[in-house]
Amino acid sequence: MIRSMTAFSRKETKTEWADISWEVRSVNHRYLEILPRLAEPLRDIENTIRERIRKRLSRGKVECTLKLKTDHLAPSNLSVNEVVAKQLVQAAEQLKSIAPNASPLSTQAILNWPGILTTEESDFSDIRKAALILLEESLDDFIEHREREGQELARLINDRLDSILIHVATVKEHLPDILKAQRQKILAKLEDAQVNLDNDRLEQEMVLIAQKADVDEEIDRLITHVTEVQRSLEKGGACGRRLDFLMQELNREANTLGSKSIHTVTTQVAVELKVLIEQMREQIQNIE
Repeated sequence: MIRSMTAFSRKETKTEWADISWEVRSVNHRYLEILPRLAEPLRDIENTIRERIRKRLSRGKVECTLKLKTDHLAPSNLSVNEVVAKQLVQAAEQLKSIAPNASPLSTQAILNWPGILTTEESDFSDIRKAALILLEESLDDFIEHREREGQELARLINDRLDSILIHVATVKEHLPDILKAQRQKILAKLEDAQVNLDNDRLEQEMVLIAQKADVDEEIDRLITHVTEVQRSLEKGGACGRRLDFLMQELNREANTLGSKSIHTVTTQVAVELKVLIEQMREQIQNIE
């Protein structure tokens, strides 16, 4: 199934130890970029969180915020990290020798320093487990959101692929008439200029014109690329980069079709194709 790279999910749970909430959101990105924002007591599970997200997502800039309320958690095991505190005091003394007028380091400033207050490992083990379980639930909801948006993106792209096939069929249908009209146009110009060409020479010129205006190869490649895009959308998975490449190939053929145009029909079709391809490209930028 196709997935969008933009999504949002929020999950909350209350336990006997803490209130836990996750917010997961993402926007399109060339690669997978994970930006965890964790409550201080649970920073040690950051690598675990990153690994779990990598297993389930391929692309996107993913922000995941973990909020924790432990107002009713017993503070009996709260202690000061003496090593960090001593380093802070020493740093303050060094700063005082450099800047005598600097404000002294307050107790409140020391207590507010990240990691200065610690609790025993056992206090947060159950909270960690609950947070990781809630993360999986958040990711389930988050991916479901991505898939819903992905289905809508696939529908929009398929609509434009159908339009491309209609335009291509129009060129194919009108091509014999276009070449015939071009022949008559040239004959009329020769007649006005009172130039006489023998039939062999005239046929040679007509063959050259037909070769320059021949877009059968471009039409065949356009149809092939459209089929590949449809197949990729049907297969699903992380196909955003492949779809982006196919848009480049479609655009290349549309440009060639326009450069070979000798009639307003092919010129207009080439313009319409480029508009449709650009619309698809904008949607594909959001596909994982």
